Amino acid sequence: MTGYFRSDWTRRGLLGGLAGAAAGAAWAEAPLRSLRPVARDPRLAEQAALARPRARRESQALVDQAGLSGVVAFAVADARTGRILEALEEDQPLPPASALKAVTAAYALERLGPSYRFRTEVIGTGPVREGVLDGDLALIGGGDPVMNTDHLGLFAEALKDRGIRRVTGDLVIWAGALPYVAMIDPSQPVYVGYSPSVSGLNLNFNRVHFQWQRNGTDYDITMDARTERYRPEVAMSRMQIVDRRTPVYTYEDREGADLWTVRRGALGASGSRWLPVRKPVLYAGEVFRVLLRGQGITIGGTIAEAAERPEGPVLAERTSPALRVILRDMLRYSTNLTAEVVGMTATAAAGSIPADLRQSGREMARWAAARYGVGSRFVDHSGLGDGSALSAVEMVRILNGSGADGALRPILRTIPMRDANRNIIQGHPVAVQAKTGTLNFVSTLAGFCDAVDGRDLTFAIFTADMGRRAGLSRAERERPEGGQSWARRSRNLQQRLLQRWGVVHAT
Repeated sequence: MTGYFRSDWTRRGLLGGLAGAAAGAAWAEAPLRSLRPVARDPRLAEQAALARPRARRESQALVDQAGLSGVVAFAVADARTGRILEALEEDQPLPPASALKAVTAAYALERLGPSYRFRTEVIGTGPVREGVLDGDLALIGGGDPVMNTDHLGLFAEALKDRGIRRVTGDLVIWAGALPYVAMIDPSQPVYVGYSPSVSGLNLNFNRVHFQWQRNGTDYDITMDARTERYRPEVAMSRMQIVDRRTPVYTYEDREGADLWTVRRGALGASGSRWLPVRKPVLYAGEVFRVLLRGQGITIGGTIAEAAERPEGPVLAERTSPALRVILRDMLRYSTNLTAEVVGMTATAAAGSIPADLRQSGREMARWAAARYGVGSRFVDHSGLGDGSALSAVEMVRILNGSGADGALRPILRTIPMRDANRNIIQGHPVAVQAKTGTLNFVSTLAGFCDAVDGRDLTFAIFTADMGRRAGLSRAERERPEGGQSWARRSRNLQQRLLQRWGVVHAT
């Protein structure tokens, strides 16, 4: 297979290497199970049927050499005409993993527009006289997924500049712009920071920083909401170090707080990690109160969550960066909370606030069906839940419908071409903008590819071993045995397919 990774990227040399790779292949393992029945567009099936012989001749060897268990499915199309050029198992519905974020981005761009901004406000419910706010101070969340402790610090500074020194009432938090979700995917380990809570008010991606340092026979630990300027410690998220063999972490919702324990033997000398926050309203309220005190502003009452949006004059406000910027960063860093917030906000913009992630996912699936004629199923907007399912050819249709020259492609991450040792191939003529996706024994890549002569291609590559994934216990899901090597083989296959497509499908 060295023909795929030569440094002299001539069309003749690449085609010669590709031709030799096509011999002696066998089909990949058959699907272990079908995730769901879906309605199919007959035009997609007809195009894919015409493309299958080519996939059998020229791509099957690559699939066989990858040695992946489970299902390998892909589709590649001409981005200008939408014509399917190659396909394999293209109708098999599989979890898209984080590649679903590309669909969410297209959904949000259409429903909200690239210039949409989230707004967070601080209001007073009573008059301000001689530095005293006679009423409640209310923090009004607008769903901003990128708000952090520094932004709350700016609010506190703005209130000080207005001359406010004391609040007679409560610090009231309203998060009703979006539904409260305790955990994006309940099947994930409870302590992973990528599956936090979601609400209409989110701080630091709803994560708290846990840090430990050995001190003699014990440890000094902190739980804080750190950012560049501030490190306020919080009491609503508490940690206890315990002696036990398993598990590493436990979580309990008790007495209005997030109570954690950690196994002493897992800590070592020092370290840190971000843990999820399950009570985002209390978290934001506590951090804001600490920052207010730092500016000399005292609160007479307690932290309270408002059932209805409080009304009163705006004392301070923040608007987020434009949606296009937020989505660009979401696609680059694959932030699950951002995907869920923008997805549910897009759903709310079309009617009413969704009840939960599943309802919002169903609305995005209805949008995809009406807009692109696909029969997908979505249980969230981030792809973290493996109950979402669509086929490779459906993903290609959604991406192609968004336009190779539309708003989505420029904000997708550039995927460099790599050799067999995963080293970047400098100056490779095939250019790819795409979204990756990874779950345990699921690996996906979908986006756009510039062939060596500049021809635009749209593609989706899905690999999944749902049998091995289903067999994992909850505790095994962070680092399952064999998971890294399986994902590495999948990523190498993605590279080989893209490098071949960029040559053989040049006009």
